[in-house]
Amino acid sequence: MTAATATRVDPAAPARRRDLAGCGLAALAALATVVAFVNGILLTINASDDRLFIEGWRVSSFGIFAALFALLAVRPRQAAGVWEIVLVGKAALVVFGALIGDVPEARLSAVVDFGLVAVVAAAYVLCRGWLAWRPAITDPTR
Repeated sequence: MTAATATRVDPAAPARRRDLAGCGLAALAALATVVAFVNGILLTINASDDRLFIEGWRVSSFGIFAALFALLAVRPRQAAGVWEIVLVGKAALVVFGALIGDVPEARLSAVVDFGLVAVVAAAYVLCRGWLAWRPAITDPTR
């Protein structure tokens, strides 16, 4: 007698190449964010007292986003809501950066985050990230 386990049986899963491409894009986003994380640590170490907290907050955000991108690269259809949270969060930063105008940090960040939104949106489509919302189905063959 075997025990049935709840797994995602997904006949609509993307083709292997599309899936690998999408996971690769999510991994690229994770890697780029790790680079920003390391750079942020260096900026935090050299930050003046009045910038120390905000630099530390930004570094922790880089770490969180790097982890979320890595999670999406490894488990693209098993993290319901993570794709959407990441996309909305990064898109909000792009809009905010565009709205606040002539602030040098905001412009660069908005451009970088726009690139991340494009990469993550492509990965979402390639991996069919919306399938993570499907309920688990009991597969008696496992």
